[in-house]
Amino acid sequence: MTQNLVLIGHGMVGHRLLELLAERGALAGPAPDDRGWRVTVLAEEDRPAYDRVHLSSAFTGATDAELSLCESDFLTRHGIDLRLGDPAEHIDTEARTVTSTSGATVPYDALVVATGSYPFVPPIDGADAPGCFTYRTLYDVETLTAYASDEGRATGVVIGGGLLGLEAAGALRTLGLRTHVVEFAPRLMPLQVDDGGAAALRATIESMGVAVHTGVGASRVETDADGSVRALRLSDGRALDADVVVFSAGVRPRDRLAREAGLAVGDRGGVVVDEHCRTTDPYVYAIGECAQTSDGRVYGLVAPGYQMAETVADALAGEGTAVFTGADTSTKLKLMGADVASFGDPFAPEGEDGGAVSVVFSDTREGVYKKLLLGPEGQLLGGILVGDADAYGTLRPHAGRPLPAPPEAYVLPASGVELPGADALPDDAVVCSCHNVTKGAVRTAVTENSLTDIGGIKRCTKAGTGCGGCLSTLQSVLDAELAAAGIEKPKGLCEHFALSRAEIYETVRTERIRSFSELMARHGLGGEGCVVCKPVVGNVLGTLAPELGLGHVLDGEQAALQDSNDLFLANLQKDGTYSVVPRVPGGEITPAQLIAIGEVARDFDLYTKITGGQRIDLFGARADRLPAIWRRLVDVGLESGHAYGKSLRTVKSCVGAKFCRFGQGDSVQLAIDLELRYRGLRTPHKIKGGVSGCLRECAEARGKDIGVIATANGWNLYVCGNGGTSPRHADLLAADLSTAALFRLVDRFLMYYLRTGERLERTAPWFERVGGLDHLKSVLIEDSLGICAELEAQMDRHAAAYRDEWQAVLDDPQALARFERHLAQPSPAFLEPGRGRAAVLPDGSEAALFKDSGGTVYAVGNRDPYSGTDVIAHGVLGTRDGRPVVASPMHKQEFDLRTGACLDDPSVTLPVHEVPADGTPTPEMSADGPPAREV
Repeated sequence: MTQNLVLIGHGMVGHRLLELLAERGALAGPAPDDRGWRVTVLAEEDRPAYDRVHLSSAFTGATDAELSLCESDFLTRHGIDLRLGDPAEHIDTEARTVTSTSGATVPYDALVVATGSYPFVPPIDGADAPGCFTYRTLYDVETLTAYASDEGRATGVVIGGGLLGLEAAGALRTLGLRTHVVEFAPRLMPLQVDDGGAAALRATIESMGVAVHTGVGASRVETDADGSVRALRLSDGRALDADVVVFSAGVRPRDRLAREAGLAVGDRGGVVVDEHCRTTDPYVYAIGECAQTSDGRVYGLVAPGYQMAETVADALAGEGTAVFTGADTSTKLKLMGADVASFGDPFAPEGEDGGAVSVVFSDTREGVYKKLLLGPEGQLLGGILVGDADAYGTLRPHAGRPLPAPPEAYVLPASGVELPGADALPDDAVVCSCHNVTKGAVRTAVTENSLTDIGGIKRCTKAGTGCGGCLSTLQSVLDAELAAAGIEKPKGLCEHFALSRAEIYETVRTERIRSFSELMARHGLGGEGCVVCKPVVGNVLGTLAPELGLGHVLDGEQAALQDSNDLFLANLQKDGTYSVVPRVPGGEITPAQLIAIGEVARDFDLYTKITGGQRIDLFGARADRLPAIWRRLVDVGLESGHAYGKSLRTVKSCVGAKFCRFGQGDSVQLAIDLELRYRGLRTPHKIKGGVSGCLRECAEARGKDIGVIATANGWNLYVCGNGGTSPRHADLLAADLSTAALFRLVDRFLMYYLRTGERLERTAPWFERVGGLDHLKSVLIEDSLGICAELEAQMDRHAAAYRDEWQAVLDDPQALARFERHLAQPSPAFLEPGRGRAAVLPDGSEAALFKDSGGTVYAVGNRDPYSGTDVIAHGVLGTRDGRPVVASPMHKQEFDLRTGACLDDPSVTLPVHEVPADGTPTPEMSADGPPAREV
């Protein structure tokens, strides 16, 4: 039997409903006699459903195709009649028809209203002037971008400091405008964070040059003689110069159609629905932001909308038992570089009379704020995380349940308590709130489908394909399931090596292996390598270069091993540009060097930031401009700060005995000496140091991998501290050392870590794995393994062989050629095996060209579909399950170079181009490639 289903609106939630019905086999299909629901979709916009969650990526070049949620053949395959630009105008519930703006009348057996919401614009004078915008759709992005790009428009103001408001502020910064944020509430993000969290967030945002005005509203928009925006007048009388005003002050449910059709609507808007998402008419449903659900709320997040879609899909094509009675409104996102998360009830009332008890950690210097709220029985009620939200994936599934470890273990620097794993979660705990996936569902998928990686979990359950905040929890569940099944997690790096990182290091060192090819031939399992093993081997070869007689990390085959950061000796940023970070040992810098940094920043239009590591970072450099930037910095005596590598970053210091009246040691000079001795040393993970001139600890040395504190009798050495996901105070390895003895012991410590550490293993977890303080004292002080002299000698050879990596590039024309933006002659003959290069196609789009070790050439689109940046050519070439792949340097998604399909998300593809044997790759004819874009 065929029935007619009309869907009003083709946004994220509406399209999810179609996917769910398709998954149940409930859609009629294209043939006239197919059984099931025959769907007509009336859409207001002129494009199919797209990802509004990542709308801001459109400002950095993401195309319609990259943001689209609708596979190219999905509509045709399921017989869906999508009518773009023809929204519903009238619902006749008696006749069961919907009339569109074009005059078409469509009958229905069931109707789903998914009209979403519209942005609220305060009723102030001038709100409709040219230069005023809302921020809700791709059309909004396009018109705002075009307007702001006109010369002379320099300042933008966002009205609203909530989620969308801060996202809009980030967009204005991306467009190059000086930016203000105006929020009527006394703090930013008033619905998600409390005063403490908002203060940490505000400090981070203001450090980026955005002016924040809270506790004040907009009074009127002032205009020039031509009627365009000139300024925004605030309620306190101040005026902010403005060329652009963006209204992002909340949304309202789009319920007009339902209201006019006589359906019940809430007092504050929203189509009233019951627990089955059915309206007061039994044939009409409402889902998403237009619905007021049975708990009396209107949800403005996509995850609850998806859950409503599941409820309606069950009503239309299932048993009709699914209900929606409320949703988890937990959120985790990155706003202008700041991690922000809240979960459970972050505003549970506190107090002695049965109220919540709070556990708070706040570090205003680092912009970190963490707060957990516990109920009378010890259950976790909710929490707020700002600046460091890594614990979100672990904490959120425990909301409403007792924590399996003391709450301080989740927020404070290392407390000595090992946090429980995924086995502490019950099966009904929701581990992915975006798609409402429980731990039990993940376990079932792992078992029934013999899954062994996160990519498989994503394909089978959709968990981890939304905001990504659950990935660490998913990995824990997967590891626990594999262990319970007796499946030993391979210790090898990847499918290409059965050796661990430490075993590869020892093999290369003892057998004096000088290349990846040689290592693969002797000890590999076949294939081209991958994004895991290639950078590890590159790191090991770089570390052992003095022992093996190797040169620069970009010499010959080594260049093809490097991840994008080491490939360009710079840190890749979210917009596809790179950072420039000169070394400033101990924070000591000359006036000439300061002037040079300022002139470079000015001349190359770079964002400049003084960091907590006592140096100056420059952001926004194109890869092809890096040599010109570094030539000017090298000329004044600056060198690479190795911010891009797994290596020593900085050694922070206080002013010490030079100036401080409490100083007992020259902490500045010692920090300089430490940084200069260990610079360029490639290690399993990044390492940081700190030197404090007295026990007041102003340099926070005990939070570093190497921490030194001056005493009346010398230096105390602390090791294996770090911040991050699991902060840990360093342990005292030795006390009252002379300077010479201190360096000998640090030499031993670093070289032992370098030999025995695993891939991406910080010193803190390494410390626990190798046996803790007693083991390190036995090996490094008592010399129980008889290797101390060898470790010291190896460090001596490293220090003697050091040469600034950027100076070496500037002296090498072949190395400089690799920084050219596009391949001078886009022919396969000019490709280096294993390394990608970008080329401009005849149609103006960009291709990423790769040649494998066998000489086969591949060409795919250069634009990363997730970030919208042209960086695929910078990715690592390899193989996965025998398929040739490239890993995006942004977030490591792997793409099949033959088909363009993303192996981690089959709904995403890259364009594939034909490569003639002796000429320029030809643009794909079946799909439009993205236009070239400068970053």
